[in-house]
Amino acid sequence: MSHVVVIGGGIAGLAAAYRLTRIAPDPAITLIESDPRLGGKILTERVDGFVIEGGPDTFLSLKAGGLDLCRELGLENRLHGTNEKIRRTYVMRGNKLHELPEGLTGLIPSRFGPMARTSLISPLGKLRMGLDFLIPPRYADGDETLAAFVERRLGRELYDRLIEPLMGGMYAGDGEQLSLASTFPELRQTELKHGGLIKGMLAARKKAPPSKPTRKKRSVFLTPTTGLAEIVEALEARLNGIEIRRGARVVGVEAASPGYQVRLESGATLQADAIIFATPAFITADLISNLDSKLSTALRAIPYVSTATVSIAYRLDNMPRPLDGYGYIIPRAEGRAILACTWTSTKFPHRAPEGFGLIRAFVGRAGQEGALDVDDDDLLKLVLDELRRTLGITAPPVLHRIFRWPKAMPQYTLGHLDRLDVVEKRLAAHPGLFVAGNAYRGIGIPDCISSGEAAAEAVRKFLVVSSSEPTPTMT
Repeated sequence: MSHVVVIGGGIAGLAAAYRLTRIAPDPAITLIESDPRLGGKILTERVDGFVIEGGPDTFLSLKAGGLDLCRELGLENRLHGTNEKIRRTYVMRGNKLHELPEGLTGLIPSRFGPMARTSLISPLGKLRMGLDFLIPPRYADGDETLAAFVERRLGRELYDRLIEPLMGGMYAGDGEQLSLASTFPELRQTELKHGGLIKGMLAARKKAPPSKPTRKKRSVFLTPTTGLAEIVEALEARLNGIEIRRGARVVGVEAASPGYQVRLESGATLQADAIIFATPAFITADLISNLDSKLSTALRAIPYVSTATVSIAYRLDNMPRPLDGYGYIIPRAEGRAILACTWTSTKFPHRAPEGFGLIRAFVGRAGQEGALDVDDDDLLKLVLDELRRTLGITAPPVLHRIFRWPKAMPQYTLGHLDRLDVVEKRLAAHPGLFVAGNAYRGIGIPDCISSGEAAAEAVRKFLVVSSSEPTPTMT
């Protein structure tokens, strides 16, 4: 019997293992996770009526991976969208909160009215944005940074005050380093096809069919009733046919005959015909360093950023300012250590008991990780000071939770696609080795699920080909 080893029990590894049980039920499967729990960065605490997410709190419904898997797991009826009654989000400028203009599509404004009325952008900034209609496209080949592209098309002010904080909330990254082709390739495609972003927006409007009364649209962002951990728990419940080793650390992978040998920290070894590395790229780099130095170097070249989330609950009558939106984002230009605060109890009312407000602050982004070099008490104080300064909250919280994520967010910097090309070519030289996770072609939960499922399908095809190869005989 063939043996497949999945290294890493985050959502990508779980999705890979689960998909293998459906499409390749014959091989033995072992899932190895160094932590005592499964789920990776999906970590939900349920306490005193609060649902507190330590990592991501939603997934994007527009990408098939997450919603399709939830349907398959029987979770679709438990999915909640964001609060439709209050859809407001704020952006900080000059220590004041300004409403985020409506009508943003793929980071770029798609409606003239809200942009004309916003107090977030100055009149000169709005005029510069409009020049996109006249600026010719850049036809030269080659990638550029997200910041350079937006500044070239729409101006620096729009980037600093709107695009940068939105992008930072997604990638915890620095737009001066992030690759446009790896993060928002559709923006470049729009420029080339239509000659500019505004022209592309106008063309899309003309092409769009007339709106018709339809049933209620599904929310762009979804989450299960009691947190994203429901997805992990549902997957784990369906993996009872495979071996799961929690708290086991892999220290190396070597070529063997046949297949590969997986070495564990305990001294034990496992033979594997195929391996899926659902670990951070730098961990995978360490595990295969003795097997392929070029592959290891390419993986290690993918940079990561450390982050933390701090969730704090208050009684609503201790909050001077109503939580009348989803929260606010803070541009890098403001010089704050915190990049965003989500008003969780407004965004998802079912995540806090009646009479209480739940807020989650995000700390740490590329170039500003020093804010994390403090103990938990000082990190909490940093967030409390932010909430006092911006929201006027001086009362002590009724509870708080701090979650640290060292080297958690991969950065798709310039050259990312070239690095992936090297990774894919080197993997092809080692039949049976595959990678999955957020380090490659998408950082969201649906991306991770899809990458795990794609790796599982690649393993299935590999095993089919391997089993059909003639076995050498003695003559």
